[in-house]
Amino acid sequence: MKIRIITCSLALVLACVAGTAVAQSSTWVGEGSLGAAASTGNTETKDLSVGLKLASDSGVWRPSVEALADYSETDGSETRNRVFLAGQLDRDFNERTYGFGRVSHERDEFSGFESRSFVGAGVGYRILVGDVTSWSIEGGPGLKIDETRDIATPVIIPGSTEESFAVVGASKFAHAFNDSVKLTNDSSVLYAETSTQIGNSLAVTSALTGALSARFSFDVRYDTDPPLGFEQTDTVTRIALVYAFGK
Repeated sequence: MKIRIITCSLALVLACVAGTAVAQSSTWVGEGSLGAAASTGNTETKDLSVGLKLASDSGVWRPSVEALADYSETDGSETRNRVFLAGQLDRDFNERTYGFGRVSHERDEFSGFESRSFVGAGVGYRILVGDVTSWSIEGGPGLKIDETRDIATPVIIPGSTEESFAVVGASKFAHAFNDSVKLTNDSSVLYAETSTQIGNSLAVTSALTGALSARFSFDVRYDTDPPLGFEQTDTVTRIALVYAFGK
């Protein structure tokens, strides 16, 4: 219970600081993405993915927000249903070094977890700084909360809530081949004694016209200790339209 209270308090503090930083800035940039597909015949499938990224730069403070939803059906039955939300507040110390606070929450109907949450803080370093190529790494400690569902086996294994100390690490790389084509690769590790989550997202974005682009992405998510009956690795391939705004 104490850990939950601390987690909520840290999240509230981060939200308040982010709100202050946002109020000081009128420059917001971001993108919205939409991917959809459907097939009929012997097998009927429906796929929908919606994403949103927002970031603001008010000098030394840089708040950002990310949201992603994935949904799929095959012959009328759900095969994927995932929602991910994250907020981060960066504070520059100099051109290359910065501190950050981060909050994230995930719900995935097909992972065996009811929800997975994290709140923490740390430091980051920009290895490469430039308009063509950029690369930054960051890491720090935090609190991780995993809620599992009941698992029906010959006997019912009740769900549980596990709260543990965690360490988060991330790498964010981007390279523009030209004015129209850009490659990004974002990697993350969320370590905890109970389980460790590793993720990687590789994407190529190509400008179409104006603020509209097309994006091909391949995501890999790996869990070292998933609930009984669930796979360790999930992959998602997406083709989406992306609309950039605020630039």
